[in-house]
Amino acid sequence: MFEDFLYLLRRNGLKVSLTEWMALMEALDQGLHEASFTGFYHLCRCLLVKSEADFDAFDRTFLDYFQGVPFQQEVSDEMLRWLDRPNAPLGEYDEQQAELNETLSALEIETMFRERRHEQREQHNCGNYWVGTHGMSVFGNMGMSPAGIRVGGESRSRRAFRVAGERRYRDFRQDNVLDTRQLQVAFRRLRQFSGLVDLPETEFDVDNTIRDTAENAGVLKVRYKKPRQNTVKVLLLMDSGGSMEYYGSLCSTLFHAVSKTGHFKDLKIYYFHNCPYTRLYKDPTLDPNHALPVSWVLSNIAPEYKVIFVGDAQMHPYELFDPFPVVKEGEPESGLDCLRRFKDRYRHIVWLNPGDRPTWGEEWTETYDTIDRLFPMFPLTVGGLEEGMKKLLAR
Repeated sequence: MFEDFLYLLRRNGLKVSLTEWMALMEALDQGLHEASFTGFYHLCRCLLVKSEADFDAFDRTFLDYFQGVPFQQEVSDEMLRWLDRPNAPLGEYDEQQAELNETLSALEIETMFRERRHEQREQHNCGNYWVGTHGMSVFGNMGMSPAGIRVGGESRSRRAFRVAGERRYRDFRQDNVLDTRQLQVAFRRLRQFSGLVDLPETEFDVDNTIRDTAENAGVLKVRYKKPRQNTVKVLLLMDSGGSMEYYGSLCSTLFHAVSKTGHFKDLKIYYFHNCPYTRLYKDPTLDPNHALPVSWVLSNIAPEYKVIFVGDAQMHPYELFDPFPVVKEGEPESGLDCLRRFKDRYRHIVWLNPGDRPTWGEEWTETYDTIDRLFPMFPLTVGGLEEGMKKLLAR
């Protein structure tokens, strides 16, 4: 049954074994899919997919193979047509409605969204109740609500906490932006950071004990090895505020994942806005009472540290290129001078970027490209993080 589906899964890169396929057949025979198409989908995904990174490939393969089978979508095609109004005029901003929308929890909005989908029978726009566009409603697109669910359209203000109808697991792909689960998966792959330190051989060596015992005609020969300890020191510098506000949740997740992994012998974290300039800060609020001169950091944090910048590399050109009006002795003379000093001081340094290269405004592209030429830049994705860490460890 569905042999072509098995071969299609394999062609699309999913390593489905015959044992797993037979388990699916047995589960179907026992009715574990509850005689529903949705149940069949969940059963297939449960038994045939081994890694979160394969969820998106599985979804695309499943939809391709069963494209002629009707199934219930979260948002109907008719409603999506109603919402395809990119050039419609904006409604009036309602401050009272905006304050009310801010008090709604995500659960309340989800519940209301389910109700509206069943109630709505025609197109509505510029309002505050139905699923529509250009209004104060918490459902729809291109509206003015401070929070809500985007339905159709493209991201504009970036305020929606989720997108209706979006494949839930597509972000587990290697080329997409990280979330909490992916960070955990990615950091588990970074155990290669640990190194053998110059200590006595006190750790039991299982592999060599087995090998030497076998070579010794079965007579036990216990072997020991030097303990493996983490020797990597990291200086993490994170952009905060401005255009980085959109990536606030992602950067917060990155901060917690890095600080709690235990993969580094020492970890120092400081913050800046757009570029370090002459000051780094101890918290993301950039409180001047908790600032350190860049010259002090460059002088006191050893060159052996691996430096990771996290930022979107977008600012007005004068912020990067123009000399500072007042320069204290020993401090950088411009934003670009500051970055060059980091490059000269630290041999192992990378820049992780949560955004894409800007396609609007030559000035924003200019700063992005300048930083990209100065440091090895990687996207803040699963694949990008792994490539960046490999670059840090390169000799």
